[in-house]
Amino acid sequence: MHNPFLKEYSSDKTDEQLVREAQDGDKKSLEELILKHQPFIYNIAWKMVRHPKDAEDLTQEATIKIITNLSKFENRSAFRTWAYRIVANHFLMSKRRPNESVFESFDKMAQGLEMTPDTPLTPLEQQEKKEFIREMNYSCMSGMLLCLTREQRLVYILGEMFNADHSIGSQILEISKDNFRQRLSRARKDIYNFMNEKCGLVNKSNPCRCHKKVTFAMDNKVIDSKNLLFNRSEYSKFKNEIKQDADEMLDIIDEKYAQLYGNLPFKKDFDKQTFLKDIVNDQHIKNLMNLN
Repeated sequence: MHNPFLKEYSSDKTDEQLVREAQDGDKKSLEELILKHQPFIYNIAWKMVRHPKDAEDLTQEATIKIITNLSKFENRSAFRTWAYRIVANHFLMSKRRPNESVFESFDKMAQGLEMTPDTPLTPLEQQEKKEFIREMNYSCMSGMLLCLTREQRLVYILGEMFNADHSIGSQILEISKDNFRQRLSRARKDIYNFMNEKCGLVNKSNPCRCHKKVTFAMDNKVIDSKNLLFNRSEYSKFKNEIKQDADEMLDIIDEKYAQLYGNLPFKKDFDKQTFLKDIVNDQHIKNLMNLN
């Protein structure tokens, strides 16, 4: 896999080759093109709406929009810019998912954390429940993203988590480079300030610790021990999948904070039968693309 938000990324076939062949009705090239970008579209969606099923729906909707508009792509810009502009617009304009309302602001999230009773665990208990504590950590950080506006969230996901530089980010969102930098800087500061004031992982003087909250979360089904959303063996980490861009972005405010978001899960494997085949085998799509 190659991060499409880097200035240069390699593949056996370029996007332009795959697009050209797909526009000529080559079904295999269309599948390869979509599979190449699908993990990134899905993981942006996942961080936008928090719940995997909602992210799958968003990904399929955005993918269908890319495919049905592919005949209009005229190679005047990089395919990734054109495609992810469609993705970004769809994510920003789509109906809000229920999970997006879990935390609508940092104040509400702070209130929720303060109202969650602490149950300290012994070192042995922490070791025994380490996967659930990590789930608590990922869930909390995912909740922080929801405290940002949708636009801030998307800028943050593209710029901070996927390392899209200001040139690519501004093209995708159709804003100026300075505007992209400013919005990213503001989103970073908002999240960092909250974590610095509330999170014990960033600031040791803060009393909030994931292991103190995990008992309440499990007892009240906030964390489903049999169906973890974030901490699963088939998931990788963002920092393992997203190569750093060569261009220097804005300075990271705090290294601990950056490392925490780099550890958030990244899903890279999908069931092609349900996630892609249904789209390219749809009769309307086949007729539209003259697929063979």
